[in-house]
Amino acid sequence: MRLTRPFLNLSNHIEYYSKFQPTSFTLKSLTDFACDADIKRSYKFLRVELLIRWSHMRKEMNYLPPKLLEMPSFALANSLYDQSYSEILEFKNVDPDASTLRKFTEALVGIRKRHVDVISTLAKAYMEFEKVSSSNSIEKNRIQYFYDRFFLNRIGVRTLIYHHTLLFGDESPQHSQQAGIIDPSVDIVAVIQEAYSMAKQLFQQVSYPVPKIEIQSYNSEDHSTNPVTIAYIPSHIYHIVFELLKNSLRATVERYGLDAKEYPPVRVLIVKGHEDLTIRIDDNGVGIPRSKLSYLFHYMYSTAPKFLLNGHEQNIKSIPIAGLGYGLPIARLYARYFQGNLSIASIENHGTSAYVLLQATAENASERLPIFCKSRYSYTTNKGSDWT
Repeated sequence: MRLTRPFLNLSNHIEYYSKFQPTSFTLKSLTDFACDADIKRSYKFLRVELLIRWSHMRKEMNYLPPKLLEMPSFALANSLYDQSYSEILEFKNVDPDASTLRKFTEALVGIRKRHVDVISTLAKAYMEFEKVSSSNSIEKNRIQYFYDRFFLNRIGVRTLIYHHTLLFGDESPQHSQQAGIIDPSVDIVAVIQEAYSMAKQLFQQVSYPVPKIEIQSYNSEDHSTNPVTIAYIPSHIYHIVFELLKNSLRATVERYGLDAKEYPPVRVLIVKGHEDLTIRIDDNGVGIPRSKLSYLFHYMYSTAPKFLLNGHEQNIKSIPIAGLGYGLPIARLYARYFQGNLSIASIENHGTSAYVLLQATAENASERLPIFCKSRYSYTTNKGSDWT
């Protein structure tokens, strides 16, 4: 890996902070912290924790194909992280007076905005890499492994940053009952309806038919049909469901054609049990051949035509309904972030079922975070731990 001058200046710090393990929070501990709302405590923690999480990922970059690291878009992403890393380092030994705390919160807002396009930037880096290099299966597996971990790390970092800025900054949470980024009683049906509404708008903007959806919910613990709620981050559930609904709606239209008079609805079942909250999304679309199921969570794989990215934030009018190949992998990471999961089952030419599993209790919903482990990239039998 060819080190740029900024990275050389940061290398000692990265080496130092990568020796510490990231701190994994639960939804309950994040909620409890929001109740105390101690900005000095948050400041002292985040100025170290962010460096630890970023350092682990920077260490892992050394094991990526060198040509990928040389791609312009990957270099751009690196420069963004170098800048953010340096900005947090500036607070290393600074006492938390009122001015410092304000500047720190403002710096976090700036960092969050700076990194808003990182996923599309690294997607473009992968495209650039594939145009100039014919990677073997080992390299592809390493990239897949790294991207999973890098993007999950990013979800964790943005969660902590949002939590701080919603508690101590000028921003307001989406719902008044939120404790920072956590909503203690997310209405699952409402989130799904919001996701469907956005998907419908997206389809209509490109003159695409929109099948209807049917939603059923059930509380298995008290055997009731009362509204299903859960302590969670609403935007995470929205992101997962939006991607799945978008895929199911498109698959349904593809099977029956653009000129069909009506389409079978996409069916959504929500069941809250003692351990899990399950969201099942069923469609009668084209289905997925068994030979392709294993590729669904691979980056750059899509059943729709690919499109080129411009490297900048795209508004909804410029976002296609499919084609990037990052939707399902990222959605699964959002599910796995708090020890959940996302899986797909399909019958070719008949339909697909997606299963989202989320922890039903805030105490069991703990962050899943990557830990740098050199042996994981060496393909030896002595692997070591690479997750919290």
